[in-house]
Amino acid sequence: MDTPNPPITGPRPRSILMLPWLAHGHISPFLELAKKLISSSSSSSSSSSRQNPFLIFFCSTPVNLASLQTLLPPHLPPSIQFVELHLPPPPPPLGPLPPCFHTTRHLPPHLMPSLKSAFDAAGPAFSDLLDALKPDTVVYDFLQPWAPRAARERGLPGVASLFLPCGAAAKSFLTFHSMDPDGEYPFQSLRVERGECDKIMQFVHSKTNGVRDMDRALESIRRSEGAILINTCREIEGKYVDYLAELFGKEVITVGPLIQEPAEGDARDDEGEIMGWLEGRERGSVVFLSFGSECFLSKEEMEEVARGLELASEEVGFVWVVRFPGGDTERVSLAEALPEGFLERTKDRGMVVQGWAPQTKILMHSSTGGFVTHCGWSSTLEAIVFGVPIIAMPMHLDQPLNAKLVADLGVSVEVRREEGRFRREELAKAIEQVVVQEGGEKVRRRAKELSVRIRERQEEETSAVLKKLEQLFGE
Repeated sequence: MDTPNPPITGPRPRSILMLPWLAHGHISPFLELAKKLISSSSSSSSSSSRQNPFLIFFCSTPVNLASLQTLLPPHLPPSIQFVELHLPPPPPPLGPLPPCFHTTRHLPPHLMPSLKSAFDAAGPAFSDLLDALKPDTVVYDFLQPWAPRAARERGLPGVASLFLPCGAAAKSFLTFHSMDPDGEYPFQSLRVERGECDKIMQFVHSKTNGVRDMDRALESIRRSEGAILINTCREIEGKYVDYLAELFGKEVITVGPLIQEPAEGDARDDEGEIMGWLEGRERGSVVFLSFGSECFLSKEEMEEVARGLELASEEVGFVWVVRFPGGDTERVSLAEALPEGFLERTKDRGMVVQGWAPQTKILMHSSTGGFVTHCGWSSTLEAIVFGVPIIAMPMHLDQPLNAKLVADLGVSVEVRREEGRFRREELAKAIEQVVVQEGGEKVRRRAKELSVRIRERQEEETSAVLKKLEQLFGE
C-alpha cells in the first residue's frame, strides 16, 4: 500500500513505532495519540521541537490501514507514516486466514483464534521492521509482549511503553480482580454480576499458542519501561488511575480522552441527509443509537430496540445506526431485519441508517439529547466529552464496567434487564427519563458540567502530558 505522506526533510526527528492490536477500538486511539504528539510537539515554544517533532511509524495490517484512509483527511501530516505489517498464515492446526480478515472488523468469531495466532507469528516480520526503520522507541498494545522484547533485543535507545486504549476502572478489575469477583475490591459500585464475570473469565482464560490472554496482558505490563500510557483523564477516573498505578507498581500517564473530532470542512458525501434531518429537530430532542463497529444485536434484541423506540414518547426523535456481522449490507435489508411496518410507522420521527454514520458530528449536534450505547470505551469517552447523557446497554467484557462507571459519574442511566435480557419497556423508560422527563435534568446537567470541566483543563493537561512524554521518549 502506498502511503499518502510527503517526505520529511531535514534532520530526522525522534521516532516512535506504534503497534496497536488489530481492532478499530484500539487502532483509533493509537492514531489519535500519534496526532496529539505531532500537533503538540509542532506547536511547542521550543525551536528545536518545531524543527524536530516526533516521527510516528504507524504499524498495522494492510486491510486496517486501508480502512483508516476513509476516516482521515486526504493527506496525513508527513510526520505520521503508515507501515504495513504482513501476517503469515497461522500455525497448524488452525486453518488459512485471508488478508481481508487480518482485522477484527467483520471477523467471524470462530476465526479470532486464527487472527491472534497469525499476529503472534508476525513477530519476526515486526523485528524486520525494527531493523529497517530503526525507531527510537516502541509504543505497543496489551496483547503483544513480544513487541517490547524485540525492541529491547535490538537495543533501541528509547523506552518501550505500553499504551492502554481502555479505561482505568475496567483495566483494574479485568486484570486483577475478575478471577476473584467476590474478593476484596476497593470500588464496590463497579462490581458486576456473576454472569458477566463468567463471560470475562472465558476471555481472560482463552489461550493463543498455549498462552492465556491474562498472562499476555500481565507480561505486557511488566515489559513496559518507565511508565504506562492510558486513554483517560483524571476528571473521569482519577481514583482509578491512582489505584492502577499502585497495582502496576509503575507510573500511569493519562493521555486522554483521545477521540477523533471532525476537522472543519471534513465531510463525507453520505452524511448530508442525516445532518440535514437533525437540523430540523428541537434542541436536545433526539436520541442517537449505535452499538459500535463490532457489537451486533441479535434478531430478538433488534426487535426489542425497535419496539422500545415506538413505545417512547413521540416527543423523542431518533437516529439508529444498524450494522450486521460481516458488513452484510446487500443480503440483509432493513425491512427484513426490523419489525414489519416499523420504518413506515416511525418515518416522521426517526431515521434508521445502515452501516455508517458520522457519530462524533451527531453527538456534537445541539438536537442530540441522549446516546443509547453499548459503552465501548471510545463511544463512552465521546459522549462524555460532548456532554451527551448516556443510556447504557452494555454487552460484554469492559462494557458493563464502563456502564457502572458513567452511572457513578452521574451522566447515565442503564437500561434494566430482566433475566439477562433487554426489554422494550425498560428502554423506552430510560430514553424518556434521560431526554424529556424533569427527573432526568440532573443527568443532563451533570453531563454538560463534566464536559465543560474536561475541556477547560484539556490544554493545561495536554501541556503537562507532553512534557512527560518528551522525557519518557528521550527529549
